[in-house]
Amino acid sequence: MIPGEALIIFLTCVMLSQAAYHEPGFCAFYENCGRNPTIEGSLIPPIVPCLNYSRARAITGDHYKKLKEVCPILDQGEGKTFACCSIKQLSSLETSLTLSKAVLNRCPSCAENFAHLHCINTCSPNQSQTVKVTKVMNVTHLGKVKEVVVGYKAYLSNTFAEDAFKSCQNVRIPATGGFAIATMCGRYGSKLCTPQRWYDFQGDSSNGLAPLDIDFNLVKEGDTAGLPEGVIPYNGRALRCNETTPSGGEICSCQDCQETCPKMPDPPLPPGPFTLLGADGFLVISVIVLCLLLFAFFLYLNVAYWKRGQRKKYKDTGVKKGNSKDQNSNVVTQQIIDPSEVTCADRTSLAAQAFLSRQFMRWGTLMATYPIVVLLLSAIVVAVFAAGLKSLELTTDPVELWSAPNSRARQEKEFHDKNFEPFFRTNQLILTAPDKKGHIYDSLLFGPQNFSGLVSKDLIIELLELQTRIQKIEFWSEDLNRTASLKDVCYAPLNPSNPALTDCATNSVVQYFQNSLDNINAKINMTELGVTKEVDWRDHLIYCLNSPLSFKDITDLGMSCMADYGAPVFSFLAVGGYDNDDFTNAEAFILTFSLNNYARTNPKFRVAMQWESEFLKIVQDYQKDPACNFTFAYMAERSLEDEINRTTAEDIPIFMISYAVIFVYIAVALGEYSSWKRILVDSKFLVGLGGILVVGCSVLASMGFYSWIGIPSSLVILQVVPFLVLAVGADNIFIFVLEYQRDVRKPGEKREEQIGRVLGNVAPSMLLCSLSESVCFFLGALSTMPAVKSFALYAALAVLMDFILQMTAFVALLSLDARRQDNNRFELLCCVKGSTKRPDKPNEGFLLPFMRKYYAPVLLHPYTRFIVMVVFIFMLCGSLFLMFNVTVGLDQELAMPQGSYMLDYFKYLYKYFEVGVPVYFVTKRGFDFTSVAGMNATCSSVGCDQFSLTQKIQYATNYPHLSYMAIPANSWVDDFIDWLNPGSKCCRLYTLGPNAGKFCPASESAILCGKKCMGVPSDGVLRPSVEQFNRFLPDFLGNRPDLQCPKGGLGAYDTAVVQDEKGEIIATRFMAYHTPLTNSQEFTAALQKSRELAYNITMGMREIPGTSPDFEVFPYTVTSVFYEQYLTIVPEGLFNISLCLLPTFVVCCLLLGLDLRSGLLNLITIIMIIVDTVGIMTLWSIDYNAVALINLVTAVGISVEFVSHMTRSFALSTKPSHVERAKEATANMGSAVFAGVAMTNLPGILVLAFAKAQLIQIFFFRLNLVITLLGLVHGLIFLPVLLSYFGPGVNKAVLLQQQEEKARAEWELEMKNSVKPVFENMSFEDNETKQEKDTVFTKDPIDTDKTSQIVENHHVEKDHVEIDRF
Repeated sequence: MIPGEALIIFLTCVMLSQAAYHEPGFCAFYENCGRNPTIEGSLIPPIVPCLNYSRARAITGDHYKKLKEVCPILDQGEGKTFACCSIKQLSSLETSLTLSKAVLNRCPSCAENFAHLHCINTCSPNQSQTVKVTKVMNVTHLGKVKEVVVGYKAYLSNTFAEDAFKSCQNVRIPATGGFAIATMCGRYGSKLCTPQRWYDFQGDSSNGLAPLDIDFNLVKEGDTAGLPEGVIPYNGRALRCNETTPSGGEICSCQDCQETCPKMPDPPLPPGPFTLLGADGFLVISVIVLCLLLFAFFLYLNVAYWKRGQRKKYKDTGVKKGNSKDQNSNVVTQQIIDPSEVTCADRTSLAAQAFLSRQFMRWGTLMATYPIVVLLLSAIVVAVFAAGLKSLELTTDPVELWSAPNSRARQEKEFHDKNFEPFFRTNQLILTAPDKKGHIYDSLLFGPQNFSGLVSKDLIIELLELQTRIQKIEFWSEDLNRTASLKDVCYAPLNPSNPALTDCATNSVVQYFQNSLDNINAKINMTELGVTKEVDWRDHLIYCLNSPLSFKDITDLGMSCMADYGAPVFSFLAVGGYDNDDFTNAEAFILTFSLNNYARTNPKFRVAMQWESEFLKIVQDYQKDPACNFTFAYMAERSLEDEINRTTAEDIPIFMISYAVIFVYIAVALGEYSSWKRILVDSKFLVGLGGILVVGCSVLASMGFYSWIGIPSSLVILQVVPFLVLAVGADNIFIFVLEYQRDVRKPGEKREEQIGRVLGNVAPSMLLCSLSESVCFFLGALSTMPAVKSFALYAALAVLMDFILQMTAFVALLSLDARRQDNNRFELLCCVKGSTKRPDKPNEGFLLPFMRKYYAPVLLHPYTRFIVMVVFIFMLCGSLFLMFNVTVGLDQELAMPQGSYMLDYFKYLYKYFEVGVPVYFVTKRGFDFTSVAGMNATCSSVGCDQFSLTQKIQYATNYPHLSYMAIPANSWVDDFIDWLNPGSKCCRLYTLGPNAGKFCPASESAILCGKKCMGVPSDGVLRPSVEQFNRFLPDFLGNRPDLQCPKGGLGAYDTAVVQDEKGEIIATRFMAYHTPLTNSQEFTAALQKSRELAYNITMGMREIPGTSPDFEVFPYTVTSVFYEQYLTIVPEGLFNISLCLLPTFVVCCLLLGLDLRSGLLNLITIIMIIVDTVGIMTLWSIDYNAVALINLVTAVGISVEFVSHMTRSFALSTKPSHVERAKEATANMGSAVFAGVAMTNLPGILVLAFAKAQLIQIFFFRLNLVITLLGLVHGLIFLPVLLSYFGPGVNKAVLLQQQEEKARAEWELEMKNSVKPVFENMSFEDNETKQEKDTVFTKDPIDTDKTSQIVENHHVEKDHVEIDRF
């Protein structure tokens, strides 16, 4: 029985002793006992406590003051406060908490809660009730072997843990825009972090911060299962983030605490599609317009039919005015024109036509008389103009082409680049391995993890080899006169003045291993929760992708995640193509080399360009290497410009072939070809060549003139203007030459006089078109877009010069060719004469008889006319609907040729990138950042305004689908305030040595730097005074961030704040990120939303006292200058096209003698062509942009050619009915327009389908084809029908003139036949008759008084005359 009793007594004592270890007022450990022998490479000294079960100590004096400073929550008053920590332990705890507070101090309640628990674990007088020592070791400390605690369990309630976690969950890191919790939750990051995971990380000694292992046990309220006897989970009250702290700290800001955010209404949704009556509004409008037009047309037909019936009734009764009968009682349907019936407009029109015809006839005769002199003078004038080409400046910079110098985006770019330097140059590879199979890695620390086939050790090593190869690029630089390398041009944020290769900002996944092969190959056995496994590169990578800001991972590898150049590499810059932060399952590696973006005048700009050329060579060689295991896309900053220039050079042969096809057509089509024997005589090869040369000379003269005066040209001008001038010039050439070929020389008329007479007939029409187009383009030069403006100027002068040269050089050339043809000489062999004589009958060719005999009668048949009108009305209304749905923008891929490596890059970029372009919110001069109100209006930490600059950006990121903002802005103001916080080691002053009183970096010993820059604020809201702000800001901006002080501003903010010589801040910027933007519509919408946000911020900051009324905040991205045009391109386009349409109406009216109806019909047809063109653009996926606008302006000019000649021909026709006049105009002028405009353009345009450049295929082939075909069908189908219905009546002044001429001719003939030998003196009678005849023929045709008398006298002798129908 004795042994049994002894056993019972022993067990009872053991149980009592264990219970005694967990009772109030007792400590589990006390005092520091040296370093933890199990931890190597810790970021702070891993000092561990001695195992010491004893009563809590009463603390006084300095010990009490230190406790009150570090753990104020345990303060019960001096003499009444007990604790389980020594003053040394408090100092170690303070050091550990300082690192965390540097990140968490933005939210005082979070920082207080974080310190709260660690103070309880370390110093609570009831320590033994909340912790259980689990692991001890013997350590020699100060020569004595002591038992130290290297691990314990901490018990706390779920309620406290969750409340503390919630208070810290949304605290931001201003420098990155990310969450602080992401750096304190290991691999889980911010999204997957939980209270348990958060505390697990804090208690993991492998994180480099915890001095020993702490196993946090979160216990639910009332749950005592599994708790050691005597243990009471700590259940203190954690502060909420919207509460003030006992020490006086303010509530956390909205950015760090959602509970403090004001209730914000949801932003308005973007306007939905325009609707009317529940349907598409534009469709409803188009249908209404269709119905109105059809109703108006049918009403017109009914009224016209009724009037025709009335006229027929009057005609049948013989009472219609103007009807007369000849001597055979035959009815004459054409009325006799009385001079009183001729209106002023008719007289003016006839006078204008007569004046122009007379002047051009004289001019043409003069030019044809002296052809050699004219050609020499023309050549001299062209040579003088073209000499300016020696100063030709070709603009290739897209910014200069598409962004006006005074545009908002351009001015903002210049302000940004002047103050902050341009955005760095990006050279990038996006690498994938689609054929590699992935695997699941069972990590000791992180559990099963999916690894894609790309994320493998061999591919990471291959990526490192490629990166190293690129980093070692060297080349000879003429500008530097030495061998240059990456370090000469790289962007080095932490050492910009004298960078080494390791200072260059290179972002990639291998930077998580500091570009070290040894680090990638590193592996070590590690024990976790009693399980020992090997950890390697995969564990390190998992951790770093989730915690890129960490200086040490949580594995026993103990490696940093920071890049070798000292900055973090965020996961979205290292990998892409992942879902829900599953980084190791990424589909792409991203490798980025950043270079300084020097001004083009800086010699280092050329060095950077050279480096990029070498970069492209290496990458392209690597892509061809069979050993390459990657499928990848790449780009250099220079790639866009290089590819555009390359494709332009490659497509030059296409343009040359196009021009050659046009030349061959013109040369062949101008010939008469009456017989095979005369083909070499009647051909017009040299005339066609001369016409081409005239076009070329006009373009050269225009380019030379503008080069003289310093207006730069562009590739668009070189590609579009010759086509435009060729279309205009060829049309005029065909009209002139065909008119000459169809004309019959009058008896006794010289060749030169015939050419002058023919020119007098057609030159007014040529003048009408050329002047309309030239004025149109000159007005188009009012555009704000540089490319459109320069194009309009070049085109206007080229068209004008083309007309002038046609009136001079081409007339002279035709005169020489006519002389050759009259002499029956071969064209290319002028010394050889043909044997076959020229036929007397003029050669009308094939087209004119076909149109006169077949086409015009069919087209103008009553049923055909009706169908044409209805079809074209439907086309107009359909195109009107489509026009409202045209896509506005130009995706940058379209600027690349087919097969370009940049197309692959854009595809990879949109597929794999997880964030968009950075956007800077830039402030201008006029805001006082040094005042408390100024800081509060900018920052987003504790005490800041709820609607501050950074806070408003934060609100916008809550609605990324509406604001296009993905990541909040970093804030130098917030980090500067945190940097000044006395709770961190960032801002201290030397107290010893020669630098006493000066700034002391955190890396210096506390012995040398014993003074903080600022004291603890009484209200918990730290704000420097104006003096302190100005004193310490430069130190902050120059302080390199490290583990001791992660808030240093060097690299993140040193270029973000610009001060003048007086220290006033004249410019700052705050960087955020857009959501991924994939097309021009999204880029444009993002720009608009960011401007709206910046305007809202500006208005708010202007309310701060002392702010200048012109102070402004604006958003800046590198893409703004390209996409700003799409915010205004629709009204800009309407303005430009309206300006171009105006002269087509005005000039037509003026040159036709104020013929308003002709001008209006002319204008309506051109508008229909433009509307239909935009409608077809929608159907054929042609976006509306600046290039399209240039083509639409060109379309106005080409439409004038299709329309104006026909309108003028109809207006001058004297046929008795509208239909007959339309037939005549269609046959005579339509054939020339078809041959001169349509058939000149179409062959050349079709050749462009073979161009490599997508821009040329879309905007020069497709769009010009649409313009030409629509111009053709409107000019040759719709316009004749429109004129037959609504055209102006016959000019009565012309009819009166013809009537008088006929009357004079008949009177002359009658006088000759009725002469009798009445008088003996016959010579006297002859004299009188001759004088009278001379008197009649010298009368002006419009002098109606005397002419009417002649007609009346003639009517006395003959009651009725039969007048033929003209």
